[in-house]
Amino acid sequence: MIKAAALLCVQLGLSFNDPDLFAMALTHRSKGAKNNERLEFLGDAVLGFVIAQKLYELFPNASEGELSRLRASLVNQTTLANIARDHQLGDYLILGSGELKSGGFRRDSILSDAVESIMGALLKDQGIVACQQWILKLFEEKLAQLTLENWSKDPKTLLQELMQAKQQELPEYRLLSMSGMAHQQTFKVECKVKLLQETTVSTGISRKKAEQASAEQMLALLQKEARQNEKIF
Repeated sequence: MIKAAALLCVQLGLSFNDPDLFAMALTHRSKGAKNNERLEFLGDAVLGFVIAQKLYELFPNASEGELSRLRASLVNQTTLANIARDHQLGDYLILGSGELKSGGFRRDSILSDAVESIMGALLKDQGIVACQQWILKLFEEKLAQLTLENWSKDPKTLLQELMQAKQQELPEYRLLSMSGMAHQQTFKVECKVKLLQETTVSTGISRKKAEQASAEQMLALLQKEARQNEKIF
């Protein structure tokens, strides 16, 4: 039985001026045309911004790549789904009959989208400051546990370790082209992993730099795919 949305609102420490916005945030597209997809789009954007800003403040000496990887460790489907489970959010989701029968209230993708939808609804209802405060409270413990120790590794090392952890073959790097004078060459390198059909291509002033850039893109691509296909990570 679906529990009343008002109970979840209290549990999350929220109070909406427009309760219908909160109800919509819990409504999956399988229920009908009025669903949480647009709010999820908004919530995804504000979550990425709020976490990025906080990481920028917490780690003043971190590079752009390190900040991106720190953000990816927090802003992902698995983390959001676990937050949803911590609050039994699945008990409050409004799903179509098909999703109810197939256990959609337990699926990572549906749970994580609902969390982001609530963020989008809060932004619409009360503005950026209230939304920012709630997001930071939600991620307070996880942010406190972050360190740069595991994120200062270069992208190639991180990608290799990820493939090993998933018991996959190591990434493949292929030199596509070299151009320019001997003292000012540009290298173009392709990176490929078994988990994805899509490859990444990057350039650099050395083959090593091109490989690192391509690995960085591949990590970002894997993270993007993980948000859409929960089985990758």
